[in-house]
Amino acid sequence: MNIVHTSIEGCFILEPKIINDGRGYFYESYNKQTFKQVTGLDVDFVQDNQSFSSKGVLRGLHYQIGDAAQAKLVRVIHGEVLDVAVDLRADSATFGKYVSAILSADNKRQMFVPKGFAHGFLVLSDVAEFAYKCDNYYNREQERGIRYNDPALSIDWGFAAEAVIVSEKDQLLPFFSEAEY
Repeated sequence: MNIVHTSIEGCFILEPKIINDGRGYFYESYNKQTFKQVTGLDVDFVQDNQSFSSKGVLRGLHYQIGDAAQAKLVRVIHGEVLDVAVDLRADSATFGKYVSAILSADNKRQMFVPKGFAHGFLVLSDVAEFAYKCDNYYNREQERGIRYNDPALSIDWGFAAEAVIVSEKDQLLPFFSEAEY
């Protein structure tokens, strides 16, 4: 497994070693020991989630606060997405900055999103299946979010605004300046 550091400390891309042959391919999508060895992090993932979405669907930007904060290891099983993580760590030099990466079933890349980050993704392919591991359980009371199109964040989703499909809940999320971290 190869680790690609992003411009924001703690957030990185993992590239698995893929074994291809005449039958197809094989790769280890997660191994706790290898993850710890390449990242230096001892993360105990406790919940796996999966979603299916159509082209143009944007989910996010979501996070949990307090003792319910979550680190996530995200990947795409089918299709392609633009994955985005926003640094909400007030003491960070990159507070309010974001990183993005194309994750797809073809490139098999994964993004590690540490605690203290908002996360979201936009489906670029006709459909996409998105899966992620969390190191903490979902907690509705501590769930928060930030509006995906907040001008203060200036996220380049690379997609026509009128073609983006966002849930009513996500359309009503606060702007970055009003959000609780």
